[in-house]
Amino acid sequence: MKVKMLSRNPDHYVRETKLDLQRVPRNYDPTLHPFEVPREYIRALNATKLERVFAKPFLASLDGHRDGVNCLAKNPKSLATVLSGACDGEVKIWNLTKRKCIRTIQAHEGFVRGICTRFCGTSFFTVGDDKTVKQWKMDGPSCGEEEEPLHTILGKTVYTGIDHHWREAVFATCGQQVDIWDEQRTSPICSMTWGFDSISSVKFNPIETFLLGSCASDRNIVLYDMRQATPLKKVILDMRTNTICWNPMEAFIFTAANEDYNLYTFDMRALDTPVMVHMDHVSAVLDVDYSPTGREFVSASFDKSIRIFPVDKSRSREVYHTKRMQHVICVKWTADSKYIMCGSDEMNIRLWKANASEKLGVKKFLSDSSSAFSVLRGPTQRATEPDSLGAARLHLVAPIRQYVVGALTKRT
Repeated sequence: MKVKMLSRNPDHYVRETKLDLQRVPRNYDPTLHPFEVPREYIRALNATKLERVFAKPFLASLDGHRDGVNCLAKNPKSLATVLSGACDGEVKIWNLTKRKCIRTIQAHEGFVRGICTRFCGTSFFTVGDDKTVKQWKMDGPSCGEEEEPLHTILGKTVYTGIDHHWREAVFATCGQQVDIWDEQRTSPICSMTWGFDSISSVKFNPIETFLLGSCASDRNIVLYDMRQATPLKKVILDMRTNTICWNPMEAFIFTAANEDYNLYTFDMRALDTPVMVHMDHVSAVLDVDYSPTGREFVSASFDKSIRIFPVDKSRSREVYHTKRMQHVICVKWTADSKYIMCGSDEMNIRLWKANASEKLGVKKFLSDSSSAFSVLRGPTQRATEPDSLGAARLHLVAPIRQYVVGALTKRT
């Protein structure tokens, strides 16, 4: 007589510890799951929508200025240190970690037109409406000492912008012309101009450090080479360009913020046609800054918003604005590529996430487990993040046969 009995091995379903997940038997035969792909697509779409619905990109507002914030600068040696210049001539140094102002300087009479830091991070330079260029120590004065600039250069005309060389003790100013200065001298070592109108902005190339670009009020963008002491190339646009920014990863690429509500990305080897025209703003674009990765940039506009653009896309992937934020005059992307700062004319500096739905701080155990599981199943799934505000690409999760099938189907 034969008796058939059902037997199970406890090793197949009993947890080793109470922290382990319950093992759920599953049949991976695709004929038994005809709607698996549509189900996973709907789950991915809903998850994407929820991430964007509950995203909180705004982090902090730094208060303290008594007039509009006109310019921002980063410390190349410290992620937490930021400098800001206001329309009343006041310069403040901020600690982003503490979200506090750690130092205040009355630098100029009138507007602070430009501010930049030395490549070593030990000092910074400011220019203002009082026709002076001043160099200041990054560290504050000792107890009992007065706040005095290290050097002061009195110019003949108003300076509207300043930028420092990325490797040498040289900086450039702009106004009626582009002047190249040595830090140890009180007169420019070189002066360059192309045209007769005033120049509003000048920027050094971070890779080809002897190249610099400027934009003038006669709608020109002019490129210079310090070694030749002469202008190289010029491109004329339909409307005035407010500022430019060089791509930190591609030496020949720069982006111009224009008065016609658009941004233009150019290759300096072929200035006849822009590589890409970036549209979405509804008012003049006042400032632009690249991410350290060189794949995205952020723009500030007179339409009271900032937008994040991929370099190879004509439309923005993100737009940030608040009810209280007014015309955004300046914007910077932090050196760790995670945060964005903007200064506006209602006297505040705002700190934003570069990725609106990114979670910051210490994660919980379940969150860490889910992220680790996502990495584990990465080679067998095809999933991407959303492209724009209402779109998500196809999300297909294939069975992780090589990881769990053996444990679930093994029989003794």
